[in-house]
Amino acid sequence: MITHIVLFKLKDRSPESVANTAQVLRDMEGKIDVLRHLEVGMDVIHSDRSYDIALYTKFDSMEDLQVYQVHPVHKKVIEHMLSVREASVSVDYES
Repeated sequence: MITHIVLFKLKDRSPESVANTAQVLRDMEGKIDVLRHLEVGMDVIHSDRSYDIALYTKFDSMEDLQVYQVHPVHKKVIEHMLSVREASVSVDYES
């Protein structure tokens, strides 16, 4: 199993902007066959070092993660994220 986690810091950190972007991420659920688990969390601490949104996803294999990366639904999400994010970091690990 491959776990893919991405943290996003948004340009506009208002509650409305964060909620809207979190929904864009959640909207991938059920639309990408290889996506086994999707969880989206919004930061509740709001410190200077906090990121606004966490995306937690799971895939059966590295090959499935690669399919996800180029899937048309994910590509549209990437377009949105590129326009709203200030920064992002990610980690991928096998469990």
